[in-house]
Amino acid sequence: MARWFTVQAADAGFFTTAPYVFHYRKHFAAPPDRVWESLQSDESLAAWGPSVTKLTWTSARPFDVGSTREVTLAPGLATVRERFFRWDDGRGYSFYVTEANAPLFNRFAEDYNLEPEGEGTRFTWTVGLEPKPAIRLPFKAIAPVLKAAFGKLASDGQKYFATR
Repeated sequence: MARWFTVQAADAGFFTTAPYVFHYRKHFAAPPDRVWESLQSDESLAAWGPSVTKLTWTSARPFDVGSTREVTLAPGLATVRERFFRWDDGRGYSFYVTEANAPLFNRFAEDYNLEPEGEGTRFTWTVGLEPKPAIRLPFKAIAPVLKAAFGKLASDGQKYFATR
């Protein structure tokens, strides 16, 4: 059985105060309602590419603030449990990680926004991270790699919608 490590709650303010904040903007070749449908589907981000290998909603539909899910990132990285603190139907959501199977973060949160852009969607994604004190120094070295790995997920989404 996996061991779980508690991660502290975060809110919208964390996206401006976190020690590490990564921003991604992509144009998706699908209208916001299709992107939104994908984000809240059973597969969600796992359908976009190999960055997320498993995603399980642990709350009943309809989803809203307080909904939860468990996400497994690319093999060997991590599994996290998430709780949503913002849910704007059709426009986006925000969540923070409540637990992780590795003791890496004090806080970890993500924000997703969808806006119409021409015939498609402007996808804006923000990731806020605060590493545990024991790994703050080594985290500086791996932060660029982690930023690129998250960026791959955004690029995977762009490719996913370009082919559908």
